[in-house]
Formats: sequence, C-alpha cells, structure tokens
Amino acid sequence: MTSLDARRRAAVALLLVAVAGGLLRLALRAAPVALPNAPPGRIACVSYTPFYQPGESPLDPHARVSAARIEADLAVLSRRFDCVRTYSVGQGMDQVPAIAQRNGMQVLLGIWLGRDPAANAREMALGIATARAHRAAIRAIVVGNEVLLRGELPASAIAADLDRVRAATGLPVTYADVWEFWLRHPQLAAHVDFVTVHILPYWEDDPVAVDQAVQHVAAVVGQVRTAFPGKPVLIGETGWPSRGRARQAAVPSLVNEARFVREFLLYAQQAHVPYNLIEAFDQPWKRRLEGTVGGYWGLYDDARQPKFPLHGPVAEDPRAWRALVPSALLALAFALPAWRRRHRHERALRALAGFGSGLALAAAWQQLADGARSTLEWSAGIAALAAMLTTVWILTARLARWIGDADAAPTVPASTPLLARLQSGWLIALAWLDLLRVFDPRYRDLPLALVAPATLGFALLCIAGLAPAIPHADRRPQLLALGTALLATIIVLQERGLNPDAWTWLGLNLLLGSNLWRIRRA
Repeated sequence: MTSLDARRRAAVALLLVAVAGGLLRLALRAAPVALPNAPPGRIACVSYTPFYQPGESPLDPHARVSAARIEADLAVLSRRFDCVRTYSVGQGMDQVPAIAQRNGMQVLLGIWLGRDPAANAREMALGIATARAHRAAIRAIVVGNEVLLRGELPASAIAADLDRVRAATGLPVTYADVWEFWLRHPQLAAHVDFVTVHILPYWEDDPVAVDQAVQHVAAVVGQVRTAFPGKPVLIGETGWPSRGRARQAAVPSLVNEARFVREFLLYAQQAHVPYNLIEAFDQPWKRRLEGTVGGYWGLYDDARQPKFPLHGPVAEDPRAWRALVPSALLALAFALPAWRRRHRHERALRALAGFGSGLALAAAWQQLADGARSTLEWSAGIAALAAMLTTVWILTARLARWIGDADAAPTVPASTPLLARLQSGWLIALAWLDLLRVFDPRYRDLPLALVAPATLGFALLCIAGLAPAIPHADRRPQLLALGTALLATIIVLQERGLNPDAWTWLGLNLLLGSNLWRIRRA
C-alpha cells in the first residue's frame, strides 16, 4: 500500500468515526433511561412565574399578567401541586391568592424587595393588603428573595420589613436566600417563623454532579438545622436545569432534571422536609440574566405540558432521530455535483461529509434555538451556521476529487488563498470564543457542533497533504494557534478538568491549531 493510499484510508476512517460518533449521540438521546420513580401523591409546592411566553418578562415595568392566564396556569398546576410560591405581588400577581384558593391551592406569597425604597414601599403595601384580603389562601409570606445575595439591602432593613409584615398581617413570615447567606446573617432568624433556604447543587460555587445532588441537599439541610436549632427549615428553591452549559461535573439535561426531581421527592418524603421546587414553567426571559441554562428549570414547558413523567423511563429527546432528515438531504446535496463522475469513492465521501454536516447542523440549530435571546443573536447564529456549511462544502469538494482520483498526487499548488483565509477565519473565531469563555465563563455555552465540522475538515486536508501553504516568514497563524491552545487549556482548568465539553473544546482548538504547525512549507 502506497503512502497516498494510506492517507486516503486514514482520511476516510476519520470521517467515518466522526459520523459514527454523531449517530451514537442521536441513539443515546433517543434511548429511554431507567430512573427511580417519584413517590405517589401530590408535590408540596412549586415556584410560579407566569412570564413564560416569548417576549414576556417581569423585568418589563409595563408587563402585567392577566387573571385569565393565572386561572389557566393554576388549573394545570393544581392537578399535581398543593401550593405555589410567588415572588412579588406587582404586575398582576396580587391576583394569585384568590385564583389559587378557587383551585384548592395555597400560596407562599412573595413580596419583592430591591434597592429602590419607593418601589419597596409600594410592594409592601400591596402585599399586606393582598394577604389581609385572602388570609385563608396564604400559607406564609416570603418578605424578600435573595436580597443579601444581590447586595441590595442590609440585613437590618430586611429584619425591619419582616417585623412590619408580621405585625400588619398576623401571618407567618420568612426570608428566602441562598443557604450560605443565612449562615452569614444568623441574626435574621429572630425575625422569621421559619428559615427558607435555596439549595441549588448546579449553581454552587463548587457545582455538584447530579448523582450526588440530593445527598448535597440533605447535607446542607442538616447544616442549616444545626445552625438554627428549634427553628423550622423550608427548602425554598431546589431543582435542576434541563438545558444549557455544563458546570464542571454538573450537566444540564432532561434526564438529569427528571432524576434529580424524583430522587429529591423520595428524600423529602422520607426525611419529612418541607420544600418548594423551582420551577413550574420554563422562563425564557431568564436567559438574559443567566445564559441558556437560566431558561430551563421548569417542570412544564411553555405549552403547559409536563417535560417528563414522574414514573417510568425518560428519554432525553425521543424525537432525536428527526436529525436524520436534514442529514439525508445534505448527503444528497453534497453528492449531486459528483453524480456523473465515474469515481464512486468521490460520491461516497461527498455524501458522507454531507450526512455528518447534517448531524452537526441539527445539534447546532438546537443549541441556537435553546440560547438565542434576540434577533441579533438569531441572525449571528444563522450566519455562523451558513459559514460552517459553506466551509465544509469547499473542503469536501477539494477532498472528494483527491479521494476519487486514483492517480492523484499529494501535492497542491503553492498558493491557496481561499483555504488559507478560511482556516485563519476559523482560528480567529475560535480565539474570540475562547476569550469570551475565559473572561466571562459563568453563563456561556461551548458551540461544539458548530465548530467541529470545519475543524475536522481542515484536519482531513492536512492528512491528505492538501492544506494551504504558509510562508515561513509569517508567524502570525502559529502564534494565534498557540494562543487558542492556551486559552482552551484555561477553560479546562476553570472547569477543574471535570467538564467533558471543555475537554472536547480543547481538542478542537488543538486539532485546528496543530495543523498550522504541520503544514508549514518554504
């Protein structure tokens, strides 16, 4: 076997492995996963924010939820939950207690506190009036939510507001915050009837993997009870996201969300721990604050349908095989230019490259749909997808003729400006994405499916000996490649080496960058 034949076989093998990996991913997403069943009976309470349709947001000062929307939402939630927790009484949320009572539910009534004294005064007055008017529907009043975490008010001001609401309503009051902030401000316990803590394993400073998440919740509850002996403890928020970026070993997915919720409900029943799950419906507006993952903590989607059952196996995406449709169409489109050529290997490689590109396109499109928050982001995302397909088309055309021609020589013209510009463009894009992730890492996704096809294409060109030549005098591409490798390594270190997506991202950076070191020619 000649050196040229060996390179052909290596290039085809690499492409086959990539396509097989894409098919394996589809199979894993479509396969049902056995999970423990949730205990029978109703769920205690769930956070309720009705701004779940596209364009809706409680951050809009003019937004107001209608009674009809609340009625429809609570009619659905009352089938599964005994209680809803709200976070404010403004924007029409003061209508919730009366509607909840008609649906046989109670309310943990939220009064929102921030840094604006006038807004706080209005919210407090409306909250007190609402509680007085619907006492039978109110389980307790939550005065302030994560105010200490946001640094908007001192603990003394929150304590004064708690005392005022209790005196004005005669109802139990509490304050809700991340559990660490309760431990930092224990003086607030004297002003509440019970301590309300948020325990979100995914968002911890040291994120907790889903297989250890419920044990972490139990450990925190024990720590808080020890810190506040004799004071009841309510888990005011706990849950798991179904989509978004992994944080170290904490991976958002529908299966992981279902697993956490089921295991937590079993724990709560056995340990007799009062709780509230976050949250009823996915909240797209939270993606502006928390990235993709912020919009996908709901137990229901925006069509008021449960995202997963509480019993039986759960599949990440039962319709994942739909990705085979664009894959087949792209395989046909890629193969058509070589349809009349006599070399079947050329047609086969084109079809294989098109099929693999279709798998990547479906995954990248889903990531775009999950995370895009504006017309600008949609436009930029679609442009990036078009750039990916265009790049793969150009690289495939070059590779296909080389694969199909048995007498092809491994040489390439000295000047290949288009390929050189394409490779430099992708390297610059990687460097930009690396910089964003290194300096603003908390909420940014890694676009693996978008970057992988072009990176793989340039690797195949390098194997074939068809990569664009780089003059010895030009060190800029190599310096850029070195920079992307270093930045991608930092991303892995930021994730403490626990995030498989970060390792894959490092691999893509190294693969594209290493080509530039291998293809230098005089």
